[in-house]
Amino acid sequence: MRNSAVVSGGLALLLLVLVVTGWSPLLSFDRAVDEALHRSAVAHPGFTRLNRVLSDWVWDPWTLRALALAVALALLRYGWRRLALWVAGTCAVAAGVQQGVKALVGRERPVWPDPVDSASYSAFPSGHAMTAAVVCGLLLWVLALVGREPWRGWGTAAGVAAVSVLGVGWTRMYLGVHWPSDVLAGWLLGWCCVAVAVVTYRGSLDRRPLPRRARARGESRREGP
Repeated sequence: MRNSAVVSGGLALLLLVLVVTGWSPLLSFDRAVDEALHRSAVAHPGFTRLNRVLSDWVWDPWTLRALALAVALALLRYGWRRLALWVAGTCAVAAGVQQGVKALVGRERPVWPDPVDSASYSAFPSGHAMTAAVVCGLLLWVLALVGREPWRGWGTAAGVAAVSVLGVGWTRMYLGVHWPSDVLAGWLLGWCCVAVAVVTYRGSLDRRPLPRRARARGESRREGP
C-alpha cells in the first residue's frame, strides 16, 4: 500500500506539472475528448439530464461525504473509535488537498457556446472524482477491516464502488465541466489519500502499547469493539 501511495501521488504530481506547463499533447487530447462528448450531450438531452441527476445528487461530493460521516458515526457506536477518526479525518484532509490544489493550479473549465451544465471554481483536479475515489476506497477498506467472516456481498460492494468512481468521472466530462486530465488527477489524488490513510492507520496500531500479558505472549493486536 505504501508503494501505491507513492505511485499514485507521483503520477498526480506529473499530471499537475503537465497541466501547469501547458503540455500540448495533453491539452489537445483533453479538448478532443470534451468536444466529442459535448456534441453528444447537446444531441441527447434526455441522457444529459440523467447525467446531471447522477452528478448533482447521487454522486455529489456532499452526498458522498455524508455517507462517510454516517459510516464514521456507526463505527464510533460499535467501538471502532480509531477507525472512525481515520475515516472522518481522511475525508477532511482530502477536501483540503483538493481545494488547495485547485487554488494552486487555477485551471479554467471548458467553455461552450451552448453549455448543458455549469460549475464554479478551478477545474483541476475534479472534486467529484477525487471525493468519489476517497469515500469509496475508504468504505471498501472499512468493510475489509470490520468484516470478521467472508462476506458474500463483497463483490457487489466493490462493483458499486467501481461504477460510482468511474461513473462520476464520466458525468463530469460528459456535462462539459471538466477536462479528462482533471478527472484522472482526481482519481489519482483520491487513491493516494486512501493509501496514505491505510498506511498511517497500520502504523498507529503498531505504535500502540500492548497490555502486559499480550506482550508476554507476543500476541498480535487488532482494534475492535
